[in-house]
Amino acid sequence: MLFTHVLAVAPVSDFESAVFWYERLLGRPADARPMAGLADWHVSPSAWVQVFQSPEHAGKTLLNLVVQDLDRALSELAGRGIAAGEVQPGAGKVRFAALHDPDGNRVTLVENPVA
Repeated sequence: MLFTHVLAVAPVSDFESAVFWYERLLGRPADARPMAGLADWHVSPSAWVQVFQSPEHAGKTLLNLVVQDLDRALSELAGRGIAAGEVQPGAGKVRFAALHDPDGNRVTLVENPVA
């Protein structure tokens, strides 16, 4: 079986508030809004982050995003009004920091995931 894309979906209760937050997180407006209650950002050629209005599932998602420079990413986010938790060490050279969207979905920024 061959997969061509990976879509990470964050269910939310207040769609427009969530879209605004993810615009600040990802640094730009959504690439597409293919239907009511759905916005997506194409974060790499084969990976998308989607925000989907689904109040019954909101707040239960874990989304990991890999960054090259965690400190720089956190500084950029702070400039956009998004604060993350403390930087945590992982195994080896891995470091990560978590933040939460308005519904409580956890977004973790990870540096050096395969170090």
